[in-house]
Amino acid sequence: MPQGDKSAYTDKQKRQAKHIEDSYEDKGVNHEEAEKRAWATVNKQDGGGKKSGSGRANHKDK
Repeated sequence: MPQGDKSAYTDKQKRQAKHIEDSYEDKGVNHEEAEKRAWATVNKQDGGGKKSGSGRANHKDK
């Protein structure tokens, strides 16, 4: 996946990023910086792109 490609994100993550971006722009942050901050926030919260719900735990064999 090339840098900047948002196809690996869920619709929910994309909506969250847009909302965060709009909030930063309302505070006077320029568009590019607002977008960077928004995606950094989504990545920090969710750990990146799509993740399946089950089977993600780091299980070790006994």
